[in-house]
Amino acid sequence: MQKILDAILADELDAIGSLDVPESYRGVTVHADEADMFSGLETRDKDPRKSLHVDEVATPELGPGEALVAVMASAINYNTVWTSIFEPVSTFGFLKKLGGRHDLPYHVVGSDLAGVVVRVGPGVTAWKPGDRVVAHCLDVPLEAPDGHNDTMLDPQQRIWGFETNFGGLADLALVKSNQLMPMPKHLTWEEAASPGLVNSTAYRQLVSTNGGNMKQGDTVLIWGASGGLGSYATQFALNGGATPICVVSSPEKAEIVRSMGAELIIDRSAEGYKFWKNEQEQDPREWKRFGAKIRELTGGEDPDIVFEHPGRETFGASVFVTRKGGKIVTCASTSGYMHQYDNRYLWMNLKSIISSHFANYREAWEANRLIAKGKIHPTVSKVYSMDETGQAAFDVHRNAHQGKVGVLCLAPEEGLGVLDHEMRAKHLTAINRFRGV
Repeated sequence: MQKILDAILADELDAIGSLDVPESYRGVTVHADEADMFSGLETRDKDPRKSLHVDEVATPELGPGEALVAVMASAINYNTVWTSIFEPVSTFGFLKKLGGRHDLPYHVVGSDLAGVVVRVGPGVTAWKPGDRVVAHCLDVPLEAPDGHNDTMLDPQQRIWGFETNFGGLADLALVKSNQLMPMPKHLTWEEAASPGLVNSTAYRQLVSTNGGNMKQGDTVLIWGASGGLGSYATQFALNGGATPICVVSSPEKAEIVRSMGAELIIDRSAEGYKFWKNEQEQDPREWKRFGAKIRELTGGEDPDIVFEHPGRETFGASVFVTRKGGKIVTCASTSGYMHQYDNRYLWMNLKSIISSHFANYREAWEANRLIAKGKIHPTVSKVYSMDETGQAAFDVHRNAHQGKVGVLCLAPEEGLGVLDHEMRAKHLTAINRFRGV
């Protein structure tokens, strides 16, 4: 592995294809025999630092249409948190169903990467060893007709590194070649690795015709506007001529979205919204108070689109405040996936709930293209070493972060990998915004 890393650091990428691929590599794993380790604990008390390990694992065999990538950096997504706390189910069920190489007593996790192609399998013509790449996380074989209009509808569609093995939090990763995209030249490895999953998801959820189909002038309510998904949704709204209403949970997070250009901000901690009276019953008076606050900020307008990802905690309020004929676009459900809402406010006002689960290749490519053009920027706030991945996931689990949390894999330090320094200088303030620089 060291010779591959040396070639990458020396920018001798043409030599990569002639170097030996190691028989094993370091990867961040969960173990099947520990799947019950948190039984009986509340979700908030389950600690990823106890379940995530850094192990030496066997390099998988490369199949047709696949690529093996040397991973310079990766990032933490909420699906890594779910994997680490074995909720809502253990991911070993996914691996067992997939079978073959993937059905192992360990799961190498991670759904983001930036790195260099080391090998490609039979049938791969678009990529070659030495290519600098990022990867999106849609793993789809496209053997069924269902996916040929929108690959997200393929019955065998999976999320790489969550529902498959050999993910991106590792020195090497196994991906399908149609997961690969060019690495933006003005970014470091850790910056380039961080947008993949959340940027593509936000694009489909908000911009794509498969999601919110946002247009100029729309009012968009964005929950968790300084977080992983929300920070990209906020940028897409501002970049696309919409007006974001950014919901955050602290004055510090309010300042972050304000620095991005957002003007309409709701600090939930300051307003003290309590949408649930108890575990079983919501409080419609709080929905109305929240809706009144939105109208106060917008001059009387309700949101055309609500960008939903907290789930159970906020969904009832989201359905209530959406304008007549508006859309609630939903994914993730980080606060719980058993949603409750008053259907009268949906059906009598012709509102729509649109589900979204990552993105298809075209949507991911367009989202990455916007990153490469400097229209949308990474939101890295902190970077950990691979050995500290448990702490990184713990931070995300406790919402003790802003934007995205990066992880260095093969990269020995932050700040490496930039090719276009002139473009970087032009956008440096935006690139560093979430770091507090």
